[in-house]
Amino acid sequence: MALEDDQDVTMHMQRFMDIGEEPRRMLPPIQGFETMPLVSLEEAVRPLVSLIPDLDHHVSVAKSNCKMPIADGLSIDESASIRLYTMEWKPKEKCLYVVLNKTLRSEDRQELKPWFLYLRLIIGSLLKIPSTSRHVLRGVRLNLSPEHIKGQTLVWWAFTSCTDSVNMLNNKAMFGQTGDRTLFQIDCYSGKDIRQHSAYLMESEILLLPATQLLTVGYFDTGSGMHIIQLKETEPKFPLMNKIPGANANLPIPSHSENPGPIIKPPTCETSPVPVIKQPKRTPVTVRKDSNYRN
Repeated sequence: MALEDDQDVTMHMQRFMDIGEEPRRMLPPIQGFETMPLVSLEEAVRPLVSLIPDLDHHVSVAKSNCKMPIADGLSIDESASIRLYTMEWKPKEKCLYVVLNKTLRSEDRQELKPWFLYLRLIIGSLLKIPSTSRHVLRGVRLNLSPEHIKGQTLVWWAFTSCTDSVNMLNNKAMFGQTGDRTLFQIDCYSGKDIRQHSAYLMESEILLLPATQLLTVGYFDTGSGMHIIQLKETEPKFPLMNKIPGANANLPIPSHSENPGPIIKPPTCETSPVPVIKQPKRTPVTVRKDSNYRN
């Protein structure tokens, strides 16, 4: 039973551990999805049903677990598209995120065409979530230090799951304490905190979008099998993934209203104390007949 539990944990953490599958060469840019119409999640995955068994069922589960009100001003379809990405089932090789990321890492961009509607939905949804600028972590039980030379840039072509919590690294199935391991410390500016839209609400997951370019800025060998590599997100000279027209990842998210007015924060006692004004006591006033004043 314990072995089966360990296998389940390993599968569950897989999307945090697949960085070793990233290609070491420049691929063609990701393009074509950005001009697709915005459709429901059911319609977006319709071209994928032949690639992923029981996908309609998984979509239904994802949408049914979206509870109102939805964070970040997302619709049910938008939030469910992210939740569907984080969901895991057996066989692991047929999980949506596994198949999608494998396709994003493929040199043949024609393989992405069935994914265009879904990519338009999920990337557009992620762009509505405010970007976070912070240091995040990603670990893998491999020694990837020879492939990362200080001063060189690299591109992670797939969606990249990171965490801002070192507690997740305590999981022996994810990182462990022995053997060859590589810990990436990433200074990112466009990460998306998806914990409110994840199938695993307790995970501190920061998601990097496809085609994120990174610069290797430092390396440290701890001498115990663990290699620490520092990376910094950088802007590519040419777009590696086309932008969705009208989408802006830097704008704050408005309320659920279709045409919200300016967001006004109510005053609080700490920031805007409201003074208590005592009304003066009125006294009777005698008015002369020739007076021009009124009581």
